[in-house]
Amino acid sequence: GLSQYSSDPRTEWDLSAYSTRDQVLEAVRNLRYKGGNTFTGLALTHVLEQNLKPDAGARLEAEKLVILLTDGKSQDDANLAAQTLKNLGIEIFAIGVKNADEAELKQVASEPLELTVYNVLDFPLLSSLVGKLTRVLCTRIKEKSNKGSADIPVNTGPQLSPTDLKISAVTSKSMHLTWSPPLRPPKKYRIVYYPTKGGIPKEVILDGAVSSLRLSNLTSHTEYLVSVFPIYDTVVGDGLRGVTSTLPLSSPRSLRVSERSHNSIRLSWKAAQGATQYLVLCSAAPDGAED
Repeated sequence: GLSQYSSDPRTEWDLSAYSTRDQVLEAVRNLRYKGGNTFTGLALTHVLEQNLKPDAGARLEAEKLVILLTDGKSQDDANLAAQTLKNLGIEIFAIGVKNADEAELKQVASEPLELTVYNVLDFPLLSSLVGKLTRVLCTRIKEKSNKGSADIPVNTGPQLSPTDLKISAVTSKSMHLTWSPPLRPPKKYRIVYYPTKGGIPKEVILDGAVSSLRLSNLTSHTEYLVSVFPIYDTVVGDGLRGVTSTLPLSSPRSLRVSERSHNSIRLSWKAAQGATQYLVLCSAAPDGAED
C-alpha cells in the first residue's frame, strides 16, 4: 500500500489493490508527485486510521511495517504519532532525503536504529538502499513471525469495536462525544481529531472504562474529523469516525443608526454573545449606493 502526504495525506493504493510485483511497479511508474508541506505526524495518523485496516487489505495476523520516506523536517508532532504506531506493534523504518532531519528520523523509527534509519543526499541515491533494506525487511518479518501470534485475534468484529458515535452539544469552541463500548472492554481509547481541510491532529488517551469525552478549545466555524479507536494489548479494534462543524461565532444583530449630524452618527446593536470587544469600520458609500 502507498500513501503520499503534504498537508493532507492521500492514499494512492491500498494493501489489497495489487497482487503481483509487476502491477505494483507499474503503479509506481504512474505515480504523480505530490508537493507541498511536511505534516509527517498527520501522515502517520492517516496510515494508522486508513491504511492499516482490514477493509484496506491489512491482515490482522500479518506483521505491520511502515516505511516513511521524507525530504524535510515535519511541521507537526511526528514523534507522538509514531509512538502511537510503535505502541501497537507497528514497526517504522525512516528514510530521509536531502533536507530530512536525522534527529527526527531517529525519534520516529523503531529500534534498533542502525537497521531502521537511512539518510541519503538526493533521490537518485535511494537506489543504493534497495538491496540492504529488502534484506532487513525480510529478516525482520521472519523474526517477528517466528515469535508467533496466537494471542492476536484473527477477526476484530463487533466484539472489539465500539459503535454508535454521537456528537452533541456543539458550540463554536467545543463538542461532546459519546459511544457504545464494544463487548470486550478495551484497555484504552485513543481519540484523534483535526480540521478536515488540513491541520495538526490532536489526540486524547482515555481509560477503557470511559465512553464519552468533551473536546474543547476548537476553532469556530470549522469542520472536524473525529476518530475513536479501542486499544487492546495486542490489537487495535476498528475505529469510529464522525464529521461535525463547530458553530460560527455569535454576531451582533439589529444595527441601528440614530442622532445623525453633519459629521457624526450614533450606532447601536444587539450584543454578540461572548464578545469582549467590537471593531467598528466606517467609510463613505460609493456613488449610487444606499446611504
